[in-house]
Amino acid sequence: MAKPKQGILSALPGVDTLLARMEGHLTQMNAPKSVGVAAARRAVDELRARILEGGEAPAGARALEDAALSLALEHAEKLSAPNLVPVVNATGVVVHTNLGRSPLAPEVADRVAAIARGYSNLEFDLAAGKRGSRTSLVEGLLCELTGAEAALAVNNNAGAVLLALAAVARGREVIVSRGELVEIGGSFRIPDVMAQSGAVLQEVGTTNRTHPADYERAINENTGLLLKAHTSNFAVVGFTRSLSLEELVGLGKKHHVPVMEDLGSGTLIDFSRFGLTREPTVTDSVAAGADIVTFSGDKMLGGPQAGVILGKKPLLDRIKAHPLARALRLDKMTLAALEGTLRLYRDPAAAVKSIPTLARITEPEQSVKKRAQRLSRLLRKAPGVAARVVPAKSKVGGGALPLQEIPSFAVELSVPGLSANQVEEAMRAFDTPVIGRIEEDRFLLDLRTVFDHELAVIRDAAASLAKTAPEGKAPRP
Repeated sequence: MAKPKQGILSALPGVDTLLARMEGHLTQMNAPKSVGVAAARRAVDELRARILEGGEAPAGARALEDAALSLALEHAEKLSAPNLVPVVNATGVVVHTNLGRSPLAPEVADRVAAIARGYSNLEFDLAAGKRGSRTSLVEGLLCELTGAEAALAVNNNAGAVLLALAAVARGREVIVSRGELVEIGGSFRIPDVMAQSGAVLQEVGTTNRTHPADYERAINENTGLLLKAHTSNFAVVGFTRSLSLEELVGLGKKHHVPVMEDLGSGTLIDFSRFGLTREPTVTDSVAAGADIVTFSGDKMLGGPQAGVILGKKPLLDRIKAHPLARALRLDKMTLAALEGTLRLYRDPAAAVKSIPTLARITEPEQSVKKRAQRLSRLLRKAPGVAARVVPAKSKVGGGALPLQEIPSFAVELSVPGLSANQVEEAMRAFDTPVIGRIEEDRFLLDLRTVFDHELAVIRDAAASLAKTAPEGKAPRP
């Protein structure tokens, strides 16, 4: 058996041979020679491994070369394609962490592109003609919109929490209710971040009930901060008790200890006006007297990934002066996106319409239904595709309003002979991936998170699926 296998291996084409045959294809792909070399090597290695494992191999040197060429071209296409690509979010989760969270408003995206294409006054004071500070580019807007005395934006909210704790409470105790020591997506845990900051965690109360007296007993001469943390995508219901921010601020003033609130998905909009559960707004926290407030820029705010720290000026000055502030600072494109998003909030009614995240969350149910009906009509025109509109429930996502379900409408897409899982896999493998969800063995496209211009993309993906998937067979991704 060894000799025939060795003979086949020796007939494998060399990288140079494959590269010569790939030349025209690489030109069409606009791929450099380095991509061709890497693709050819992968193809030969893959065929060699297949032969050594006893798999079938084409007979004859020419057939082997053709097989290797086909594999090499597949690898070249994959290597030439960008890794980060647009997708259609038809999951119904508005702030979807895995799908890039909040889309930017079109005018904000245009502003980012304009800043990215050239130079900018990132750290240049145009009025004074000398070096400036990038922190000032959004600080005024944040203070204007929230009523805070000072503000700083960093790269994400985990960084904001880490920086605030390190600057204000390093080596000192930070008191937190046990009911707020939760883990959110990406294994982000408040105790772990606190340990990295150098602050000392002091837990009080129980998982479901914490009283003012628990804090009173824990406060001592080494207490550096009282911390209230939003529980994000975790909720304790039933027999519960926790301190309001106002109560915690009262304790802080009594004992001369600053109070910090981590809002997680901070919002500047009161969503109860739209029939949703009321989330504390950033303005509420500032008005309640919190000394430091932290929140995300890419969740309920609807901007880019960022973390915002705002509050009382003396504490913010300490935070800005900490060495970590430089390590966590924002780049010019993120600052452009954050500034553009914040400017939209100067007109709250317009912000709800123009910021995609807010528009998706607050869109009336009947408006979503009309879009679902349009998609259903488009899909039914494709031979072999079945589609019908069904009621659905959407989620805010991003750790906000974990118990809130938003009435929505979805299109149930099916193809005879294919399971819901097979349809989901094929739609996900389309040129522009369409990401839906499977519910009760049905593949659903929730229209709350689908934009009007994406209906044609879904139609094309479904039509392609129907053409390439004979009845009873699974489509090849």
